[in-house]
Amino acid sequence: MPCCLIMIIALLGPRIAIAILAIFTSFFERAFDGLLLPLLGFVFLPFTTLAYAWAINTRGEVAGLQAVLLVLAVLLDVSAFGRGEVERRRRSAS
Repeated sequence: MPCCLIMIIALLGPRIAIAILAIFTSFFERAFDGLLLPLLGFVFLPFTTLAYAWAINTRGEVAGLQAVLLVLAVLLDVSAFGRGEVERRRRSAS
């Protein structure tokens, strides 16, 4: 599967990208020792899970550019939680 296609899917739907990578490749097996962390990442922090697996698969550690992208992924995931809370408060106030 072309890398560009996976990146487009990852940006549109990180959970779809995780599912495709988990089913058709050994991408997550190389990055994680078990099934629990990728499963929790799928549910709660999908961008962070993808960024961490990418960092481990490309360099073997989280350093440099991989660390910057991992921090951005964490911020993106956390902002999704914050956006949901703002929406809930807005609805309950009206």
